[in-house]
Amino acid sequence: MDLPTPLRAAIEAEIAGTPLADLRRAGEVLSGRYRAETRDGRMHLSDDLFAKAYAAARLPATYAALRAALASLVEGRPDFAPATLLDVGAGPGTVMWAAADAFPTLIGATLLEASAPIRRLGHRLGVGAFAFTPDWRAGDLASDLAAMPRADLVTLSYVLDEIAPAEIAPLADTLWSKTDGVLLVVEPGTPAGWARVLAVRDRLIAVGACVVAPCPHAHSCPIVAPDWCHFAQRLPRSRLHLRAKEAEVPYEDEKFAYVALARDAPARPSYQRVLAPPRAGSGKVRLKLCRPDGTIADALVTKRDGDRFREARRADWGDRLEG
Repeated sequence: MDLPTPLRAAIEAEIAGTPLADLRRAGEVLSGRYRAETRDGRMHLSDDLFAKAYAAARLPATYAALRAALASLVEGRPDFAPATLLDVGAGPGTVMWAAADAFPTLIGATLLEASAPIRRLGHRLGVGAFAFTPDWRAGDLASDLAAMPRADLVTLSYVLDEIAPAEIAPLADTLWSKTDGVLLVVEPGTPAGWARVLAVRDRLIAVGACVVAPCPHAHSCPIVAPDWCHFAQRLPRSRLHLRAKEAEVPYEDEKFAYVALARDAPARPSYQRVLAPPRAGSGKVRLKLCRPDGTIADALVTKRDGDRFREARRADWGDRLEG
């Protein structure tokens, strides 16, 4: 799940001339704040250097997670063809790049972002890249979301960790009021990130939202702590990405949790979701599955199962299995 070539080129042009040591130091500060889920009243992306460090070291991974979540949305709702996007807490516009790749029908995007440095960077990265002119809006969730336009696709990614837990339910309600088609929420693939996604899921199912992905059902989540529902997307690291993170491994695995909720959901075939990396052995595959009846199963599939076995051998963490 690599970055679009125009986006990669634009990031490299932005970073050119910035001392690598400065990028690394800023990246370390950002990573510490994100890992600690720091809420001290200060923006994580508070100046141009932090914005550039984010683009170099963090944006590729968030793009990969978002694009994977959108692929699951498309798989669950192949009829969904959004014309408009509202991205809340847009950062540098990562969702817009992923959504434009997933949906060629997109003809407009409104992006709400409070941080001026990352908003300016996002504007520059997207100049001339889309068939439409992105509508960047300065503002925050508390005071400006209510004035945003409704959209076919509404997204909130890597934002809930920056707000107080008591604010999640009213924010979910406001996001849903802006959604004409599908709401997608993505968070880091940690137990806390999953809990925040689950809070949005439960809140909106209660008012009639239909689950598109990843869950094959709208029952209460059957996963019990200390386990949690999350997925992983592998992405190749560019030379800039490697240098910015002082990394040696040529790839990165971004773990994420997500939910896609729709205003309506057409009849669909029953399916199961693979919740963990499959464990393959000689003539057998063991799968952890979330099932349409709202339960979890540890399924053993063997060669005797014919086509089912061949499907299981090809399955990966996060895939849906029909039937």
